[in-house]
Amino acid sequence: MTTDVLDTLASRRSFKLVTGPGPSQDELDRILQTAMSAPDHGALRPWRFRLIRGGAIARLADMAIQAMKDSVQYQVSSEKEAAIRQWLGDVPVVLAVACHLDHRNDRIPQWEREVATGAAVTNILNAAHALGYGAFWSTGLGAGLDTVQEALGFDPLDHRFMGYVVIGTPAVQPSLQPRESIAGHVREWHAPETV
Repeated sequence: MTTDVLDTLASRRSFKLVTGPGPSQDELDRILQTAMSAPDHGALRPWRFRLIRGGAIARLADMAIQAMKDSVQYQVSSEKEAAIRQWLGDVPVVLAVACHLDHRNDRIPQWEREVATGAAVTNILNAAHALGYGAFWSTGLGAGLDTVQEALGFDPLDHRFMGYVVIGTPAVQPSLQPRESIAGHVREWHAPETV
């Protein structure tokens, strides 16, 4: 692995505010293909995506906002609704992300499938960054509601909905703050000596 690749991975940032242009179809295909290289115990490929573009994004906003208003879990003020619509109004690509629950396979636990799906999304985020795009993984927009999940075609009995990834051109340049040192997150383990 070259230093350039490591530098690219280390420089990735989340960009909630993205605008057009988004990736071309070829670039999007390449970004999505990186999901297939994610670590995945049992090669289950549990990740499932719904690609949402163009006018479908406004319909996603309509559906999610209405579902949140109809639920007791969310408070959607007119200001919040306007902010959601403004945010999504600029986004060129949205991926809805779910993890497939394979009830026939009890050998590999569900948490491992969810971790694999997270790894697939991480590959997508890194690939988008490597191609010069910004991306953001959101668990907002009513992601916790079965009605939203079902409207996106993910049956809650067979899928765990895991939110949305937006991809586009960063609307603002990030502040290049240094990343936190790994030192506070890693400790070497020493096996106890046997007697």
